[in-house]
Amino acid sequence: MNKKYLLKSNSAEPKKSKQPISRRKFLTATAASVGGAATLGFPMIMKAADTITVKMQGAWGATDIFNEFAQEFVTRVNAMAGGRLRIDYLVGGAVVKPFEVTDAVSKGVLDAGHTVPVYWYGKSKVASLFGSGPINGMDAHMTLSWIYRGGGLAMYQELLKKLDLNYVGFFAMPMPTQPLGWFKKPIKDAKQLKGLKYRTVGLAADLFQEMGAKVTQLPGGEIVPALERGVIDAFEFNNPTSDMRFGAQDVIKNYEMGSFHQAMEFFEILINKKKWDSMPKELQAIWQYGVEAANSANYWTAMDNYSRDLQVLKDKHKVNVIRTPQSIFQAQLKAWDAITKKLSDEDPFFKKVVESQRAWAKRVVYYHYLNEADFKMGYEHVFKTKLG
Repeated sequence: MNKKYLLKSNSAEPKKSKQPISRRKFLTATAASVGGAATLGFPMIMKAADTITVKMQGAWGATDIFNEFAQEFVTRVNAMAGGRLRIDYLVGGAVVKPFEVTDAVSKGVLDAGHTVPVYWYGKSKVASLFGSGPINGMDAHMTLSWIYRGGGLAMYQELLKKLDLNYVGFFAMPMPTQPLGWFKKPIKDAKQLKGLKYRTVGLAADLFQEMGAKVTQLPGGEIVPALERGVIDAFEFNNPTSDMRFGAQDVIKNYEMGSFHQAMEFFEILINKKKWDSMPKELQAIWQYGVEAANSANYWTAMDNYSRDLQVLKDKHKVNVIRTPQSIFQAQLKAWDAITKKLSDEDPFFKKVVESQRAWAKRVVYYHYLNEADFKMGYEHVFKTKLG
């Protein structure tokens, strides 16, 4: 052992005090000792002023389950940080409107945000590629693996720099495929989409416009009022739980499951760059790994709620839940081919990102589907039920 770390000891017995030490003197002496004992390894007691507070707002209406997903992230970070970092979460609209979260975080109006890249697709259509874009065979889990292991994160950071967006972003929660949506009449042929006033967001807007629909981009909380006013005829949002909570079933009854328009999306968790840089490395690590923990927790919560609420829509609200016809999937793929070529020809960076995704997909999807068990067959065997 290095001698400089050894403390000198007095072999003599300490002399006994003639007077008992009063409680006040003991506390005074202890306080003085703590004040100068840091070099002896005495643990420092954290003050409230030492806590880093992060004000985070979501892009979701007050009742949306997406707030619960955001809170799962917040709860994990706050618990792991042990009081050194505290995230205070606010629902969409508390400070800024849902589509304004990105700019608010970049400018420091908010410290952090919980949103999706398609909500700032108006700044660059490339944004939509980091969560939802042209079909290449990957689902959300595989696309998220491209983000973190296939070079996607570096391209995302390059895009933020190009757009002068002053924040650090993370991704979580591989979303299940989003339904084609809610319609007054079942969509059995892609020709029925022509002229239809339809709500969606991001590159999905380009897709449905290519298929002849008249697209309006709206946040979730504005969908039902727009439907009631006749601004839109049909819409998609995300999942059975979110859709049911904002009352879709009260105004429309045909719900088509399955689509290629947003089949590989996940949440974007943002933090202002200046705020991020002010955090110690260990708190940055807690934030990063909190995202990864929420990634799993969110998916588990989604599976529980989405599956249950789909049955509630069918059984209680008498919604006509049907599978989207194969012909519409095929029409979507044809439209994606046209859009991808057009945007790649117009923007070299768009092309660069698409090609990176395709290179990852070619290897990863090949492995996945060559190796994957036929779980649909297994389900049909066990439950003696044919799935659509």
